[in-house]
Amino acid sequence: MSLYGRYVVPFLIHASMRNKELTALRAELVPRARGRVLEVGIGSGLNLPFYGPEVTELDGVDPSPELLRKARGRAAAARFPVRFHTGSAERLPFPDGTFDTAVMTWTLCSIPDPEAALLEIHRVLRPDGRLLFVEHGQAPDPSVATWQRRLEPAWRRFTGGCHLTRRVDALIRGAGFQMDSLDTGYMPGPRVFTFGYQGDARASSR
Repeated sequence: MSLYGRYVVPFLIHASMRNKELTALRAELVPRARGRVLEVGIGSGLNLPFYGPEVTELDGVDPSPELLRKARGRAAAARFPVRFHTGSAERLPFPDGTFDTAVMTWTLCSIPDPEAALLEIHRVLRPDGRLLFVEHGQAPDPSVATWQRRLEPAWRRFTGGCHLTRRVDALIRGAGFQMDSLDTGYMPGPRVFTFGYQGDARASSR
């Protein structure tokens, strides 16, 4: 990995994920987690303060050691045990049916193989376990989607592999999840970057 990818991209991710609009979405989504929780793409731990009293323990996975160092500092204030794992979502180091809840916030866009990652998340969730997510991806407006496709190659190079054109709802359903709720719409900012998907999906019984 280049020095830019190892040090600059984590700094940019941490800085960009702290704005008030994203914080408000975290505050709405994350408290709904229950039981043993898996957070995929835990990054610098910005979700940690929002987990509620029904969380018993949490495992956080992220490929960036630099971001995980920041997360460990936030974990000291958690009311439940927190463990960190440096690695990829496409190969999770947990047995089948380990977790009650999985959480992803602005993560799926940068995972190299999102289909494999979602299948892994489904595997490690208990039957009827929940996936809570807020992501950005492909917009439904043809003109916006066209610009997303045009800009994506350059955007990916400077943002650690972030994609603009992923259909988040289709990817989640394709991994065997049943969608219990889904809200979509544009967040503040240029439309090419800000079409969001937020929801709650349930792992189908095996």
